[in-house]
Amino acid sequence: MSDFRLTRTLPADATDAALRADVSEGLTRYPKSLPPKWFYDARGSELFEEITRLEEYYPTRAEREILLAHAGDVAAASGARTLVELGSGSSEKTRHLLDALPGLHTYVPVDVSESALRGAAGTVLAGRPGLSVHALVADFTRPLDLPDSPGPRLVAFLGGTLGNLLPKERAGFLRSVRERLAPGDGLLLGTDLVKDEETLVSAYDDAAGVTAAFNKNVLSVVNGELGADFPLDAFDHVARWDAEHEWIEMRLRARRALNVKIRELDLVVAFERGEELRTEVSAKFRREGVREELAAAGLRLDQWWTDAAGRFALSLSTAR
Repeated sequence: MSDFRLTRTLPADATDAALRADVSEGLTRYPKSLPPKWFYDARGSELFEEITRLEEYYPTRAEREILLAHAGDVAAASGARTLVELGSGSSEKTRHLLDALPGLHTYVPVDVSESALRGAAGTVLAGRPGLSVHALVADFTRPLDLPDSPGPRLVAFLGGTLGNLLPKERAGFLRSVRERLAPGDGLLLGTDLVKDEETLVSAYDDAAGVTAAFNKNVLSVVNGELGADFPLDAFDHVARWDAEHEWIEMRLRARRALNVKIRELDLVVAFERGEELRTEVSAKFRREGVREELAAAGLRLDQWWTDAAGRFALSLSTAR
């Protein structure tokens, strides 16, 4: 018999409150910025799915290649009876892990979208009717109260999302994950790797302009949710490699001077011609750097797998 539970740890108005706070803070300082999580309304999610199918965007294919090749190795090394997935979305990639974990007792998908969690749980349980699924409507960047479930636990944080956090944010996030693990529990982490600038920039500035539309969607979200009047055609998409920090930055550059009214915040935001709004940082990693960041959080890097081209890595670390 299927066992599905859903726990909401986010207040019903949490998303609206967070958007208001991020827009108020990010657009009233210099340089201006908005967090990348606001790309993802329904249209933004559709655009990102389209991005993952583009020839230029290698991370999704590379990570899937690793999962197909090494899901059994992950299962054997972790011995997981509970799988916790942070930012689970549709749980599509995670099914490779689920298939490799026949002894799995509980799956805990964590996402801010209740509808995504319910849809994913239905698909997972259709293939694994004996599995216990306890979904959490939660923001994984905040401390989580995980449900009681049998160990060992394996926390999966896939897709290279760790790179969207700035260094101090990454350190805090990894410490928070470690605090929720018992000694011997594991973290399966996806990280995009440093490579040549042309490949990196192309992945975030595709020829078809899909990523440009995705980038501008953050303005559509603010327009729709907060009554703003951002003219999307007044901004250009910019993707830039920062060699010093080893990350890609996505920005929106104002094509002309303009004032944007945000009705719900009673706010007017001025942009100068050429001024840029940062919408995403996507850090790229090296093995030794990942090892050091994990160690600082109390995690020991045990396994490291890459795709055949060495573009992306999955690492398995153990709580000490």
